[in-house]
Amino acid sequence: MKALEAHRRLLIRNPVLARLLLGEFVSGVGDWLYLVAIMIVIYAESQSPLLLGVIAGARILPYVVLSVPAGIVADRFPRRLVLLVTDVGRGVIMVALAILVLLDGPVWGLIGLSVLATVFSTFFGPAIGALIPELVDEDELGAANSLWATLDNVAFIVGPALGGVLIGLGGLGVAFLLNALSFGVVAVVLWTLPPRSDTPAEPDAVEPGGLPADTAGRRADAGWRTMASTLSGPIVLDAVTSFTGGGISVLIVILAIDVLAAGEAGVGYLNAATGVGGVVVGFFAGGLVGQRLNLPLLGGGLMAAAGFAWLAIAGDIWIAMVAVGIAIGGVLLLDIVNTTLVQRLLPNEMHGRAMGLIGTAGALMVAAGSFTYPVLSSVVGVMPVLMGSGVAVLVGSAVALLLARRATGPVPLSQGAQRLVNLPVFAGLPAARLEAAARSAEEVQVQPGSTVIRQGDVADRFYFILDGRFRVTQNGTIDAPERLLRELGPDDVFGEIGLLRRSQRSASVTAVAEGRLLAIDGQEFLDLVGAGPGLSTRMLDLYRGGLSVSVRG
Repeated sequence: MKALEAHRRLLIRNPVLARLLLGEFVSGVGDWLYLVAIMIVIYAESQSPLLLGVIAGARILPYVVLSVPAGIVADRFPRRLVLLVTDVGRGVIMVALAILVLLDGPVWGLIGLSVLATVFSTFFGPAIGALIPELVDEDELGAANSLWATLDNVAFIVGPALGGVLIGLGGLGVAFLLNALSFGVVAVVLWTLPPRSDTPAEPDAVEPGGLPADTAGRRADAGWRTMASTLSGPIVLDAVTSFTGGGISVLIVILAIDVLAAGEAGVGYLNAATGVGGVVVGFFAGGLVGQRLNLPLLGGGLMAAAGFAWLAIAGDIWIAMVAVGIAIGGVLLLDIVNTTLVQRLLPNEMHGRAMGLIGTAGALMVAAGSFTYPVLSSVVGVMPVLMGSGVAVLVGSAVALLLARRATGPVPLSQGAQRLVNLPVFAGLPAARLEAAARSAEEVQVQPGSTVIRQGDVADRFYFILDGRFRVTQNGTIDAPERLLRELGPDDVFGEIGLLRRSQRSASVTAVAEGRLLAIDGQEFLDLVGAGPGLSTRMLDLYRGGLSVSVRG
């Protein structure tokens, strides 16, 4: 399965990213557990539905006001440090909430601490959205973003369910303490992550797209204007999906109770279906959001439109659950594509501000959708609103594709991967297949004296030398224990003999000087060889000295 392989490869190659996502997943479960608990305790204390609505609005306000400043902070300071501060701050607030609940404190104290926790949360989105591109290569951004979205949706399912169970067993205070513990877990993870040596540049020091800096007095304004222009496609797409998502979250209640006559339980079923749809699509997006973003961009729009249309004509709660899962899954796919678009369109030094800018616009559109959808449904009916949602998302996807088309094509090959593709021995291979293999190659740093492959070991990888010098040796007799076969340098390759013959390594390869290699997984190499008639023969000719590129191992 392509998606599973993309995620597996990413996590195995990138343990730092794996630890970060695991820690934030634990924190995400705690967050949803906390949201269930805070609404219960405030309603129990106040018995006021109006107050719950006020709190929901107050939770959106910090995102509107602080998302852009949070993005500036994420670009000015190390992103790992920003995440650490936000998680520690929220953990302390959770402990304070638990104490307040246990002491039967005033409801306004609970509300104030809840809003303060949201203030800290506002800084989380821009920081993690800017940190992930620091940890992965550009062609792995889609898989990383989809993995994060999948875990976020799993947390959305697990957190409220766990919250209900724990609140029933141990009380509300336990829920807050467990959320504090989840922040402690992610704080430890963040503290142990290796710090970046390249601290983000000052916010006004880098122009997007490599544009020349203006005079000092106009540089920052020009940067913001250029950023907004560059992000026109993602801004349009995020506006449509945020408006639709905010509206659907409210319309689900009307749909379940008034249209489908499924009662309050139906609201829960539809919300659960949105979470399941998000998990499924988030997982498979790892294999879809790869080199090209144009197909998943249009595919997400079509999927959402089809889901909303089906939801509009659904006659019972079970069909509606499937339809809403498809619709929200399509919207999530668009969100993953959109995040990847932003990360491709701008340099790393501006990712925090970009995420903050889009976060502000998105929060406003969520609020607008939440207000507009119930009004529209009371005027024109639920079915036209759902049909219009599908059309809006599809049109938004097409507009975003037009505005951001330069970033929706394939990611250019790195210089080293391009050198690998240009090797004469690979001439005649399908270009797409060869580029895919080159993109899958892992760059390996080697130190003088290190053994890359050892004679007699199982053959597992094929290597291309980017730079450095390497000695190819074979075991000899007692009098001459080691025999030098050849020295290899840049643009030479080795490691194919054992793979092609399905045998052990026939020689050892040791680094003479510091160097870099591109390593292709053994099965990926064999699949590549099978894609070109006669390629295996040409590769063996390298070993016999029939071609100019040397191979050993």
